[in-house]
Amino acid sequence: MTTFLVCLVLVSIWPLSPTGAFPRIGTDLGGSRTRRDVTCRDGLEYPNGNICCLNCPAGTHMKSPCTIAGEKGKCEECDYGTYTEHANGLEHCFKCTLCHSDQEIVKPCTPSQDTECQCKPGGFCAPDQACEVCKKCSRCGKDEVIGRNCTPTTNTECKKIQPSSGSTSANTWVIVTLSLLAAGAIVVVMAVCVCRRHRATDSQRNLPDGPKAGQQYSDNCPTEEKKNGETRSLSSLNQTRPLEDEQFPSLVPVNGVESLRKCFGYFEEVDVNYHKRFFRHLGIMDNVIKSKEDLPYEDRIHELLNIWVEKEGREASLNDLLKALLALNQRRTAETVKENAIHSGQYFCEC
Repeated sequence: MTTFLVCLVLVSIWPLSPTGAFPRIGTDLGGSRTRRDVTCRDGLEYPNGNICCLNCPAGTHMKSPCTIAGEKGKCEECDYGTYTEHANGLEHCFKCTLCHSDQEIVKPCTPSQDTECQCKPGGFCAPDQACEVCKKCSRCGKDEVIGRNCTPTTNTECKKIQPSSGSTSANTWVIVTLSLLAAGAIVVVMAVCVCRRHRATDSQRNLPDGPKAGQQYSDNCPTEEKKNGETRSLSSLNQTRPLEDEQFPSLVPVNGVESLRKCFGYFEEVDVNYHKRFFRHLGIMDNVIKSKEDLPYEDRIHELLNIWVEKEGREASLNDLLKALLALNQRRTAETVKENAIHSGQYFCEC
């Protein structure tokens, strides 16, 4: 009896079980459909709610979006100091890059292009590295030559000076032989000059009045101008009569271009006011001269002379440099360079 009553209660309750009490997938509690994700064309449109708006052109940004799909909203040009390089749906433009103190501006910032910066002359920064600070260009050692000059993106490339063919012992003998020959040539040249001096002295003694008091003669290559029996000192040679009439001795290198490079330091005596004119006379372009202006004066001289040697190749000659000084009425400087080149043993004079 008890079992019968329990079953009767269960049967009476069964129809009251909840059905359809939970919402179906794909509908919300109000019975409406869920919103689908909007897919806009990449690079052409940007999403605004359930629609896609056309991008604003480069150099502008989106001021307000469109209200109809496929149309362009309100676009506004980037303010000064900001930019956008591509079509976009951005609400704000990007700030322009500011060049560092060791950089210079290649291209200024525009509404559609960011600032382009590069390292100032004398510094470089590799393009595949973060350029927080420009690195200083390397200088080649005494046993190296410049293979490629430093640029804003590459460091100086140096090459070892290749020894001549043959064994080390053979090279040593060649160097010793050349040194002895050079020394012998210098002795011969000096002897010839001394002989000429004595001849000139004897001829002066044969004159009725004898040699003038205080008159001196060079015991090496001529450093004074003699004309009409009168002698002019070196300090009075600059800016007198035309330099094409002046006679200047020709110098012969002991070791080719290497002798020339070892005399670069003597050209640090060139008056800074004649610096640009001197290198223009050698055929160096103004933009190349200007690119070295931030270097110290001594480094600037060496860099530009190296460029000139690379341009001239085997034709590069110390005599051409001296002629350039003479053409600028800088005979005193030319005399100083000549004397230093001879005294250092790098050159001897063809009297």
